[in-house]
This record gives sequence, structure tokens and C-alpha cells, in this order.
Amino acid sequence: MTLPTRVKIVEVGPRDGLQNEAGTVPTEIKLRLIDMLADAGITTIESTAFVSPRWVPQMADHSDLMQRIVRRPGVAYPALVPNGKGLESALKAGCEEIAIFTAASESFCKKNINCTIDESFERFAPVVETALARGLKVRGYISCVLGCPYEGEIKPATVAEVAQRLHQLGCYEISLGDTIGTGTPLAARKMIEAVARNVPLKHLAAHFHDTYGQALANLYAVMELGIATIDSSVAGLGGCPYAKGASGNVATEDVAYMLAGMGRETGVDLGKLIDAAAFISDFLKRPPTSKVAKAILAKRAG
Repeated sequence: MTLPTRVKIVEVGPRDGLQNEAGTVPTEIKLRLIDMLADAGITTIESTAFVSPRWVPQMADHSDLMQRIVRRPGVAYPALVPNGKGLESALKAGCEEIAIFTAASESFCKKNINCTIDESFERFAPVVETALARGLKVRGYISCVLGCPYEGEIKPATVAEVAQRLHQLGCYEISLGDTIGTGTPLAARKMIEAVARNVPLKHLAAHFHDTYGQALANLYAVMELGIATIDSSVAGLGGCPYAKGASGNVATEDVAYMLAGMGRETGVDLGKLIDAAAFISDFLKRPPTSKVAKAILAKRAG
């Protein structure tokens, strides 16, 4: 299959990237980062999570942040919502798109959200029903599609089954997450081929972590099959508290650079994206994990 001409980048840094930071990131810093990402041409920015502050303290400002975002035409600001209470708060805050999450691994699902895969569907089915009835778009996440820290290899057929259930529930897009970053190109292709038998490719997104340095290779492999939506995290922010040693999602700068070199359209201004990466990295007092950001920032410092 021919590589897609245009690729949509879904930025997950402000939520997925920052949620595990030990120190509190002020709302003003998050808002500035979100605005810089929008200025760089990112059209989907996952901004926060309407979860209990007891479990994810970093997202305690979810309602305040969602209400204060300076929304730009054509830019979506989705938020993660785990349950009915979270949805209620999201609606009050003016959220227009939500994301729900489950896993392809029973063990990971139990560790991450304290329930089985079936129970996760029972939990968020009414959330999706209400959200759709209120005119919200709903995205679905599946963790551990290419490996689990507790179960090891995950069968593509299992991922395909979970993805089909999310699609039938009403998710317009399903993000397939290599949570621990152990996937390789052939495994990624086989997984996508299996899922695509149940869910059309246009409804699928790749969410690949770069723990083993395979994310870009994996992305290229699944783009060859027709995947045209990629989740990424500015400056390579993130990780997973339930997967020891897992690095963040593939860096948005690295993805944008690769796609530009391939002649794919993204609408992203790489220079402004590097500015956003430098901004949040400076605040966190550590360099970005992105090789592209490091190289360009070093060149600027000259």
C-alpha cells in the first residue's frame, strides 16, 4: 500500500506525558505548552484527564485547565475520562472530545485500572453512550498491543477483538498503544493487519513508545499498511507507572522530522515545535529525549 499523503499527529504530551511527573506542573505552564503546540500546527492536543486527584495528582487541575484553554478554530482538545463522574466534570468544563481506555492484557488492565477487560467495558459503556448523546466525540485507547510487562507477548487476535468492541461501542478512532515499547516492525505490521480485519484502517492510530528505540521504525512499517494517525509526545515526555523502565511516547519532533523528510503533509512547523519542546524541558530541568530536538537546539546554541 502507498504511504498516506497526509498524516495526523495527535499530541499526548500535556496529558500522557506529564501525568507521571513527580513535581507539580503549574496550570499556567500546561496552558502555555498547549498554546505553543497549537501554534506549531498540532490540531489534536490531549490536554488533561478527568481522573481522581488521589490517583493522578498531576491532573488535579483538569476542570480549571479545560475552562482556561484559549481554543483555536480547527484544534481539538480531548481529555481522558475513566467513568461517569469524570464525564460529568468534563461536560461542565466544556470538553468536546473524550478518550476512554482499556488494555489487550488482563494483567495490565487489573494493575492499571483495577478491573478485567470485560469489566472495563461495563464501566465505560454508559460513559460512551452519554458522551455520544451529548454530541461529544469519543476516542478509545488500548494498552499493551505489542507486549505486556506481566504477560509478555500479546496475540494480535486479542488486540483485534478489543479494538472491534471499542469500535462497535462508538469510538471514532482507536489508538493502539505499545505501552512498554518492545514492539518491532514485523510484530507491529502483524498486529495492524489483524486489527484491520475488524476495524477499518481509517479508524486506527499508532501510539508507540520508544523504550527499545524501535518507535520510528514501527511507525514506518504500519504507515506502509495505511495508518495515517500517529500519537506522539513533545520532547518525548512520559512513561508508565505500571511498566518499569518504559520510556515516553515517541517524540513529536522526531515524528515530524521523519514525516517531513518523507514528503508527508502534517501541517506542523518543526521550528515552533522545537520551541515547545525546549519550553517544557527547561521547566522540567532536563533535556528532551528527542534526538531531533537535541540536535536542533545544539545547532541554535551554536
